Amino acid sequence: MKLQRAVQGSLPLLILASFASTLKSSNVNLQTFIGCAVREFTFLAKKPGCKGMRITTDACWGRCETWEKPVLDPPYIEAHHRVCTYNETKLVTVKLPNCAANVSPFYTFPKAIRCDCGVCLTTTTECESM
Repeated sequence: MKLQRAVQGSLPLLILASFASTLKSSNVNLQTFIGCAVREFTFLAKKPGCKGMRITTDACWGRCETWEKPVLDPPYIEAHHRVCTYNETKLVTVKLPNCAANVSPFYTFPKAIRCDCGVCLTTTTECESM
């Protein structure tokens, strides 16, 4: 059986804006790292009626092992797909600048405390693979 590895990413659905990840410099070779870790992440928090604000927080980042193999019985494939996902989070609230008078300036997003390779839950995570 050949083991295939796929890059799996996960982002919280609460982050609704454009984003760019900023990885802390470390001794880890990010090209070959297999696993799931808490990493620094920067995104643009926006909501209608407020000016956007760049926020740096902690998010889950990594590459988890995944594989599939054919089997004789339906559904004719055995699959093991894991993604780097949140195991523990803390909600953080910030005040966005220049909001209209009738718009709440508060914006809440999750901060990663602990991350693990696991099943992707679309209720809390944007599940995509590259």
